[in-house]
Amino acid sequence: MTTITIPQLAEARRALEEPLFADLAGDVGISFEFFPPKSDKMDAQLWDAIRTLEPLGPDFVSVTYGAGGSTRERTHATVARIQRETSMNAAAHLTCVEATKAEIDQVAEEYWAAGVRHIVALRGDMPTLGQPYQAHPGGYENAAALVAGLARLHPFEISVAAYPECHPESGGHDVDLDNLKRKLDAGATRAITQFFFSPEAYFRFRDRVAAAGITAQILPGILPVSNVAQTRKFANACGAEIPAWMDRLFEGLDDHPAARQLVAATIAAEMCRRLYAGGVKDFHFYTLNRAELAYAICHMLGVRAKPSEKGRARRNSPPPPACGRGESNR
Repeated sequence: MTTITIPQLAEARRALEEPLFADLAGDVGISFEFFPPKSDKMDAQLWDAIRTLEPLGPDFVSVTYGAGGSTRERTHATVARIQRETSMNAAAHLTCVEATKAEIDQVAEEYWAAGVRHIVALRGDMPTLGQPYQAHPGGYENAAALVAGLARLHPFEISVAAYPECHPESGGHDVDLDNLKRKLDAGATRAITQFFFSPEAYFRFRDRVAAAGITAQILPGILPVSNVAQTRKFANACGAEIPAWMDRLFEGLDDHPAARQLVAATIAAEMCRRLYAGGVKDFHFYTLNRAELAYAICHMLGVRAKPSEKGRARRNSPPPPACGRGESNR
């Protein structure tokens, strides 16, 4: 008689169960983050990604804002163009760093004039890596103050940041939750989390959020790992943990980009599937201006391309006046 061990039984069960991604309903909401391009080549790559992902019908797409406002003009131009030329709702990142309230308010007014109704309000990072945050003497002191200021200007939809594994400067989970609550109480609509690499990190955070009485939507931020070294750098800066098993999966793949892409998509898709099994129905993807991984994961979750009436209507309408476009952003 053959004796079957507990680990063997567990493996047999996995092999016999229904495939993870078989016939998912596609009943998820998705959104994507891009960053403003620095060159013509990067601009072409960005717009290739935008056009590839647009048919998936994201709830919104956001465009980042460089440390210290270093990409202010390019962010504005990219957001305005997305809002003008695509079927997607564009969200502009906006930070407090190195700007007065009047300057930030002016940027927000220009977004409103360009038809942008969604702001991702962040404290932001200082221009020098590792430099401690200092509020501008005439600026908003933190993200909660920025949210309140934006809410006074116009009825913006406002997203803010959340940290499942604790912001490295916060001093603890309770401090993080208090800060998140202040931002939501100031008028934010939802929070988008920093990326993480285990479903348990999100589920534990979701439980803490619920226990704190926070009922706003908490979108999980998903980063498919296309560049391992870059991801390690990001993770160190924001306090996200890269599990040892995940690190080991990428060993030996530095010179094999196609294999690296396959591993990255598999890891991120399986995590999204486990989040979905835990009741998560909305996902925010950090694309790094590349469409392939995010598109593949959305497809595996059951999301399919769809025609866009809004897009057709926009492409057949005359362009808006120049007021509020990136060229006038100061």
